[in-house]
Amino acid sequence: MHLHEGRFYCRRNLSRRAHARLASLNKPQPLQPKARTAMTRPTPETLAHTARRARATADPAGTVDPAAATRAAATPAAPAVRTAAPAQVSGAGSLVRSLEALGVDVVFGIPGGAILPAYDPLYDSTVRHILVRHEQGAGHAATGYAQATGKVGVCIATSGPGATNLVTPIADAYMDSVAMVAITGQVARPSIGTDAFQEADIQGITLPITKHNFLVQTPEEIPQVLAEAFHLASTGRPGPVLVDIPKDVLQAPTTFAWPPTLELPGYRPTLHPHGKQIREAARLMAGARRPVLYVGGGVLKAGATDSLRRLAELTGIPVVTTLMALGAFPDSHRQHLGMPGMHGTVAANYALQKSDLIVALGARFDDRVTGKLDSFAPDAAVVHADIDPAEIGKNRHADVPIVGDARHVIDELIAAVGVERSTGRGTDLGDWWTQLDDLRTRYPLGYEEPSDGTLSPHYVIKRLGEIVGSDAIYVAGVGQHQMWASQFISYEKPYTWLNSGGLGTMGYAVPAAMGAKVGKPDAVVWAIDGDGCFQMTNQELATCALEGIPVKIAVINNGNLGMVRQWQTLFYNERYSNTELGTHKHRIPDFVKLAEALGCVGLRCETADDVDKTIAAAMEINDAPVVIDFVVGKDAMVWPMVPAGTSNDEIMFARGVRPVFDEDDI
Repeated sequence: MHLHEGRFYCRRNLSRRAHARLASLNKPQPLQPKARTAMTRPTPETLAHTARRARATADPAGTVDPAAATRAAATPAAPAVRTAAPAQVSGAGSLVRSLEALGVDVVFGIPGGAILPAYDPLYDSTVRHILVRHEQGAGHAATGYAQATGKVGVCIATSGPGATNLVTPIADAYMDSVAMVAITGQVARPSIGTDAFQEADIQGITLPITKHNFLVQTPEEIPQVLAEAFHLASTGRPGPVLVDIPKDVLQAPTTFAWPPTLELPGYRPTLHPHGKQIREAARLMAGARRPVLYVGGGVLKAGATDSLRRLAELTGIPVVTTLMALGAFPDSHRQHLGMPGMHGTVAANYALQKSDLIVALGARFDDRVTGKLDSFAPDAAVVHADIDPAEIGKNRHADVPIVGDARHVIDELIAAVGVERSTGRGTDLGDWWTQLDDLRTRYPLGYEEPSDGTLSPHYVIKRLGEIVGSDAIYVAGVGQHQMWASQFISYEKPYTWLNSGGLGTMGYAVPAAMGAKVGKPDAVVWAIDGDGCFQMTNQELATCALEGIPVKIAVINNGNLGMVRQWQTLFYNERYSNTELGTHKHRIPDFVKLAEALGCVGLRCETADDVDKTIAAAMEINDAPVVIDFVVGKDAMVWPMVPAGTSNDEIMFARGVRPVFDEDDI
């Protein structure tokens, strides 16, 4: 096996026919049970009591100071090792002991035929298993856990449909560079390639959407494969790794010993940048008159937020943060221009378009940021720093390519810029800031109250952020509510904003919030979901209720697939084909009743006067999940907006309002 430093890796494969020829091994020896960890879960009686108390409290004075959400270092090391004496176990026992040795505290999954052998030793394990209602929920929960904690998220599913139900969250984690290990059962080795019951080639299916994947061939391999999977998932550019284990491998007897030896020839992620490139980048930064720091999610993955702030304040350069990087730089900081791209601020888009130097840190120049690529920042030189060399130059030519971990890159840039300044080099950015400040003043983020008297979704989300505060973790679904949450909540701290950015997965928010709350039990976790997204994965609220995971859900219920309706309004002559959901007209479903049926507290808010006290009531409940049905107007839109496929110069501040976007007119 040879691994490369870039995004794609060779897989440890056998042909389907070769697998079919492998002989099955003997039955496992019995395991000695260990003490089972007790877990307290709410009962239906306590949930009903909580629901009654919530409906009795809608008191605006009930304010709660949310618990602070701290985060461990974001750059993961190689798997932690704890020496264990060799022991006779089954393959399943070896799997569970490997998870314990790797420091895994929780996995999300559903048992089934091929993976069932693993669930017997898991019953006695210190690893907590959370029984989800759908494998997609397991995958997104693992993602939310990983994004909130910086640890590897783990999900488990059986073969066939169980494994294929993980495909969407695996692809989601791949697009957003999330460290996740997905463990799947597979049919027994003699049955591979025979179209056996619940057989699916999950290794082949996930080949394009995993950082690496394994098909375990013998029980003796399990510790090494697990250690390698965790190392690959969490180092370099993080990403999902699949481990597929045939049922007979799980059942076979083996000897477990830890730690194993990692054998990953060729996999050597570059962490430290080349000094010559750093010096050239610093030289360009010192001489630029209109520079911009373009910050992506790689800065968060590297735990480089403090270094980023030092670099920005040292240079005085404006900062823009992508959707995946919100919280990497404080929204309230004077140098922060906001989010660029399709629904970014006018100032952030202007800064990139008119810049003479873009310093891209852990960002990938994706289409939602650049708009029409050949018209993006036409006069800018580009310094592109990324830990994945495959990203550099992929979409935009890099004048100075820098391969390295964002934290090391930024720290070395700080030193190199200091050297440049010590020689008297540097440019006054006063004129540049005058232009940008003028745009910020004239085109701030805002909204108009609905003319029909309905509740404004912008107002709901703005008040939610103001009441709950910047220590909470906010998890957004995909659509209009996602964009409003990115615009109207102030993100002052890293790892307080989670969303599906690259794949744009509807249904992400509820299970991801569940995973985040499991990983950060002392943090207040709010999922901000749309009525469309919420109906895709709300079954995981039953998981939250039974497992004692008190997430809070704000459903922005406009009765429609809101972003699709917005495009139909703007580009399809208001022909609203198949976007009305019925959650307004018919209250099908009734989200309050649905929440209660799933063991949660259900609240509803339909007027601006009730917003604050409803949020306050939800904040008072910490022993059960809470769902608030915010019934809002259907015609609200997300502004600013760059129409798809057009230049960022074509940004619309509001419907029919195009900002002045030429410095000659400023």
